Amino acid sequence: MSEAPILERPRVSDGESRRHAVARWLFLPFRWLYKLWFAMVFFSSLVLLYLPFRVLLYTPRRYHKAFRLKRAWAAYLSFASGAPLRIVRRAALPEPPYIICCNHSSYLDIIQMYNVIPRYFLFIGKYELLRWPLFNIFFRDMNIAVNRGNKVEAGKAFRKAAVAIDRGTSIAIFPEGTIPDYTPRMKPFKDGAFKLAIEKQVPIVPVTFIDHWRIFGEPLELFARARPGMARAVIHDAVPTQGLVEADLPALRKRVYDIIEGPLLADDPAQARTSPA
Repeated sequence: MSEAPILERPRVSDGESRRHAVARWLFLPFRWLYKLWFAMVFFSSLVLLYLPFRVLLYTPRRYHKAFRLKRAWAAYLSFASGAPLRIVRRAALPEPPYIICCNHSSYLDIIQMYNVIPRYFLFIGKYELLRWPLFNIFFRDMNIAVNRGNKVEAGKAFRKAAVAIDRGTSIAIFPEGTIPDYTPRMKPFKDGAFKLAIEKQVPIVPVTFIDHWRIFGEPLELFARARPGMARAVIHDAVPTQGLVEADLPALRKRVYDIIEGPLLADDPAQARTSPA
């Protein structure tokens, strides 16, 4: 899917420019201790829940029960990892189906999405998730894995999403496609989510995760951030797509980008310093 052009205005500062050089080394042992704790909490609980998940994911009739178990697991992970979530709801969620679009700055985004959206939805995730031990069971059947490097396979994944929407099921997607190297600044959005929303005439629910990039960065990167802390999420007003056609896609994509980026700009100290008094 194509990407939007780079926006011609100030962007969110990247996380690395906000760090003090000494702090990168000073807190390194604590960051790795937290990563080990997070890994232990995540994998020990997944091992315990693996058999129940396998049973529930065996047939589509049980997918809703698997979703409820995922929500309970996500609530536990949020608490046990020391990353409680505070949600700002700027509007009530519309009636499903709808497409949830959010920024992607951490693997925490996947976990916390189940704490943000209470009603059943399916994730569209990257194809590489099928290679993750244990965790891959969620993308073999229930959720949708998309291989963006193969247009034919990507088309099949979005057709599966379209069928799910026809059944009344909402879809969650990261329109950036991957976690940027310069979080919390976002990558340009790909077209897939917006093309699907226009095709099916369903609203888009933008969600902003403000703090995940601070709490849990790339797990295997030496200096990546890692610490407990409050995580904030903003659920924005739904963006309607009724009456839109494919020619409206760029404007829709930019509108959703601007909405999601808004809380990140407000949270950026550099933007606060340069804003007029």
